[in-house]
Amino acid sequence: MKMDLAGPMVLIVDDDQVHRYMLSSMLEEWGYLSAQADDGETAVAAVKKRKYDAVLMDVRMARMDGYRAFSIIHGLEPALPVIIMTAYSSVDQAVAAIKEGAHDYLTKPLDFDRLHIALRRAFDRGQVSHSREKQGEGGQKSGLKTDIIASSESMAELLEMVSYVAPTEATVLIQGESGTGKELVAETLHFNSLRASGPFIRVNCAALAENLLESELFGHERGAFTGADRRREGRFVQADGGTLFLDEIGETSQAMQVKLLRVLQEQEFQRVGGEETLQVDVRIIAATNRNLEEEVAAGRFREDLYYRLNVVMLAVPPLRDRLGDVPLLARYFAEKFAGKNGRTLNAITPLCLEVLQVYRWPGNVRELENAIERGIIMMRGDQLTEQTLPLSLQKQKEQTQHARMRGRSLFEAEKILIEQTMQETEGNKSEASRRLGITRKTLQNKLNKYLASQ
Repeated sequence: MKMDLAGPMVLIVDDDQVHRYMLSSMLEEWGYLSAQADDGETAVAAVKKRKYDAVLMDVRMARMDGYRAFSIIHGLEPALPVIIMTAYSSVDQAVAAIKEGAHDYLTKPLDFDRLHIALRRAFDRGQVSHSREKQGEGGQKSGLKTDIIASSESMAELLEMVSYVAPTEATVLIQGESGTGKELVAETLHFNSLRASGPFIRVNCAALAENLLESELFGHERGAFTGADRRREGRFVQADGGTLFLDEIGETSQAMQVKLLRVLQEQEFQRVGGEETLQVDVRIIAATNRNLEEEVAAGRFREDLYYRLNVVMLAVPPLRDRLGDVPLLARYFAEKFAGKNGRTLNAITPLCLEVLQVYRWPGNVRELENAIERGIIMMRGDQLTEQTLPLSLQKQKEQTQHARMRGRSLFEAEKILIEQTMQETEGNKSEASRRLGITRKTLQNKLNKYLASQ
C-alpha cells in the first residue's frame, strides 16, 4: 500500500542505517510518512523544526542516547508520543521512560505486529491532544480538568463532547456498563462547568428503597414517618447552585419517576410529609447501565422522563473496546496501590501487560483496578508479573504465549520463551535454567547470542 500524503508522520531515530530503511519501508506499507535521524541530537533538532505524529526512538546511539533525546523532546513537545526501541537487558530503563511520559516501548528484534499496534495507539493519543488544541483555538473550553486516564480514540471523542457540554446548563444522561467510569464523567462535567464552585452531590438510586430514596432526595418533615424526629433537608436542597448526580436512574420505580419528572419540569418539590413548595437551582446529570430506550419500550421507564433526561447523551465505551488504555490505567493503579501498601514498584513486566490486554474485562475499569491492587499485594520483589494477577487473568497467559509464538522462527520463539522465563524468575538464571531444562552455562550462552543479535 502506498503512503497517503495526508498520513501520519513518524520520525525514526536509529544509528543503524539498514534498520532505519527497513522501518521506513514498513511504515510506507502501512500508509505512514517517515523521516529519519541517525542520533539523538539530530532527532532533537528535527523536532524543533517541524511537527511529528510519533517518534520511534532507539536507545543505544553514539553522540546522544535515546533516553537523553527522549527527555529533551518530551520537554519540547509533551504531547508527542515517543516509542522506545530497546534490548531486553534495558527493559527496566524503558519502563522508567514510560513513567516519565514515553508512550510505549518495544524490545528488539521488533515484533512488527506489536509495532503497528503501538503506532495506532500513539496516533490515538495524538488525536486527544489535537482535539483539545482545536477546542482552545475555537474558543471552547480547553485544558479540561479531569481524572479520566485514557489515550484511545473513543475516549478522545467522549472527552471532546464533555468539553462542549460541560459549560452549558443541559441535562445529561450518561450510559455505560458498570465499572466504566460514569461517575468520573459526571465529575468532569461538573468541575468544568459554570457551577464548579457549587456542590456536586451524588445519589445512588439503586442503593435505597423507594420510601428512603424519596426522603433522601426531597427531605422530610418531623413526624413524616416513624423515626423522623426532626426536619431533614434532601439532596436537591444540598445541591442548590450546583449539580445533582443521579446514578443508576434506571432502577427507580414508576412512582419515583413521576416525582423526578416534576422537579425537572418545574424545579420545585415538597419535602415528604410537608406542604411547603421549595424551589431549587440544580443541574441534573443522570447515569445508568441499562438501555433506557429498551426500558421505555418495555414500559418500565417513563418516556417523558427519558426525553427530559436525554437532552445530551454521553456513552462511555467498555474497556474491551479501548484496550489501548489498559497499560496507562494499569501503571496508574500499580503506582497508586504500591504507595498505599508500602511496596516498591520498578516495573510491570511486558508479559503481564500483554496478559492484561488479552483479557476482555467484563467488569471494566473497576475490575482492572481490583486486579492490579491484588497483584501489588501479592507481588514478590519489585516487579508486577502476571503470576500475581487473579486466576481469571492468569488463564490468559497460555493464549498470550500462543499469540506471541505464532509465525515465529525457531530462533525468535526460543528467544521469547527464554525472555519470558527470565522475567518470571526475576533474573534468577539458576531457576530459569531449571525451568527450561538446560544448564546454566547453556542459558548464559543463549542470552549472549540474543544480545549479539540486537
